[in-house]
Amino acid sequence: MPFYRFEELQQETISPHYSTAFGGTVRGQKIEVGLYRMEAGTGADPHKHPNEQIIYVLRGRVRARVGDEEAEVGPGGVIHIPPEVVHEVRALEDTTVLSSKDLVEGKGSKEWSPYAPVR
Repeated sequence: MPFYRFEELQQETISPHYSTAFGGTVRGQKIEVGLYRMEAGTGADPHKHPNEQIIYVLRGRVRARVGDEEAEVGPGGVIHIPPEVVHEVRALEDTTVLSSKDLVEGKGSKEWSPYAPVR
């Protein structure tokens, strides 16, 4: 099916082993795009993955760290996460983001087991 509405997709915690991001995801053969919500104080713990990711903040504010760089990002802001770079995102208030990620070996957020928190 080529047409979707995020609110009609299965709503799920995307990567429960390290993130609280919750919402619907459209998965293609080479890319996935999701509309996700994070409650204030929640987010994604430090982790890395083989996927390149771009996060667009629609509503709310987050504090994000990508590698050694850190910034507060609000509506209209974009976070670019290269492959294999440790990153984390924490919602400073209730936040909605649009996240896009390439699929490595056909795997994205839900299916990729090597996703691992970095301590």
